[in-house]
Amino acid sequence: MQLHIRHETTYRYDLPVERSIQTLRLTPRTESCQRVLSWTISAPGRQAQQVDAHGNVMHLLTMDGPHDEIRIVVGGTVETGDPANGLLGDDGRLSPLAYVTETTLTHADAALRRFAADHGHLRPTRDQVLALAGAVRDAMEYVPGATGVADTAAHSFSLGRGVCQDHAHVLLACCRVLRVPARYVSGYVLTDDRGHVASHAWVDVWLEAENGWLGVDATNRTLAGQQHCRLAIGRDYLDACPVRGVRRGGGAEALSAKVLVSSTPDRVPAEQPKSRQMQRHQAQQ
Repeated sequence: MQLHIRHETTYRYDLPVERSIQTLRLTPRTESCQRVLSWTISAPGRQAQQVDAHGNVMHLLTMDGPHDEIRIVVGGTVETGDPANGLLGDDGRLSPLAYVTETTLTHADAALRRFAADHGHLRPTRDQVLALAGAVRDAMEYVPGATGVADTAAHSFSLGRGVCQDHAHVLLACCRVLRVPARYVSGYVLTDDRGHVASHAWVDVWLEAENGWLGVDATNRTLAGQQHCRLAIGRDYLDACPVRGVRRGGGAEALSAKVLVSSTPDRVPAEQPKSRQMQRHQAQQ
């Protein structure tokens, strides 16, 4: 399947920002189940590309002069497929054991530990992982705006509601209680082909018996497949979030974001280059 994607993020400040540094994880990963056919990043300032410890393509965006807005537009075409046997192989960059230790965002309190013990297994099968993800979804209603990006798994679980990030963090917390390697995935998902979606998050769970990662979308109660585009992986949201940064000055900040994903290219307008601030990524033929 070909997914045509456009993702626009705009930060506006009520006072001039003296200097800002943003880390962008906004380039889809090249993996066995997906390849980038074309991709552009349009942003102000200086960009430096590197690959982080998790194998994510990362751009460091630096703006040194005063500014009251940062507009970042990425997009292109990604070819996706269902993973072979539903599993992604071990990419070898980090051992699965790197994804066993809990983080601040995936810390499990007593309630989450009881939940994990009741619904999880130490060496889970595919069906058992799906059952655990289903139990997480049953316990947490999808309610946009109910939580924020800094909320922990324990907090959102106690509320009984949240968004895809919260479902992912709670599932990660349960896996880590059980000492099952699991990693956070950020990306996009095609839902109904009308194009209007939000950034998405799900979880890869390591199946020891099958020596591979099983992608599980708890929010949509499904395995991750060709309708999913993988941007970045990590231990939690902070490792894989699309944009993360620091700034000096600026006062209050307002963020707006718009994501379009479609299997039909004419539903997703392309960003037109405006300057040398555009970086292009084209697959080799």
